[in-house]
Amino acid sequence: MNTPSAPLPGGTWTLGDSPVTRFGYGAMQLAGPWVMGPPADHDGALAVLREAMSLGITHIDTSDAYGPRITNELIREALHPYPEPLFIATKVGATRDAQGGWPTARRPEELRKQVHENLQSLGVETLDLVNMRMGDARGPQPGSITEAFETLVGLQQEGLIRHLGVSNVTGTQVAQARSIAPIVCVQNMYNLAHRHDDDLVDHLAAEGIAYVPFFPLGGFTPLQSEALSQVANRLAATPMSVALAWLMQRSPNILLIPGTSSTAHLHENIAGAGLLLSDEDVAELDSIGH
Repeated sequence: MNTPSAPLPGGTWTLGDSPVTRFGYGAMQLAGPWVMGPPADHDGALAVLREAMSLGITHIDTSDAYGPRITNELIREALHPYPEPLFIATKVGATRDAQGGWPTARRPEELRKQVHENLQSLGVETLDLVNMRMGDARGPQPGSITEAFETLVGLQQEGLIRHLGVSNVTGTQVAQARSIAPIVCVQNMYNLAHRHDDDLVDHLAAEGIAYVPFFPLGGFTPLQSEALSQVANRLAATPMSVALAWLMQRSPNILLIPGTSSTAHLHENIAGAGLLLSDEDVAELDSIGH
């Protein structure tokens, strides 16, 4: 593996007992269209994963529901046996149907099945991190996380999971989970235009818990804003680069996992996250979500 030519932006954060790069990589886009089926360019997908490691990224986010199984199998093919610094986070709580939907799967037997499927497809005996995904495609929904999370705690006690997190959750569900067992991260939708979790980000930072925004660039509908474009033009950067840099500067507990199926785009994302925004830039960008 090559030694990275420059440090990644943001430095590191410790997830449980594991230091990881704050700039990570989300593997979802390695699957086919709408996260179903294999990638159009199999070798290209492997190249992106290997380039991520060569650049020094040590935090990869995935799920056996992506494809399904596709991204986990690509990660295994590209990187197994895994180097010691690599930390792979996965999630459970949803499956896929033939139409590409994401039906929930949170009964104890369903969660146990998903954990074992992740173990098998990644080729490991213990998963570094499992996020309990709640809510639905519309976002977090009210309801108890207790039974589902207790199931994962049981699997952790069996030695199948090292660390636990929660995803697509309300603040109440975060508190419920933490009353049962320690969590190392919360993974929710959050970006320049979706600031619903501002208070939660700050609360978790004070508690030493990571916040991992999914759809950091808007998801299937990229972020669009006149203010974002103005700041990007002033900095001679792309709007997406500015959006990543804003997240990196928003709070030290934010870990980025932007996804891409292109090595060139991977390099662009890293460079973008390393942009230094002035107080004026940040104030202008903050107006987007408020």
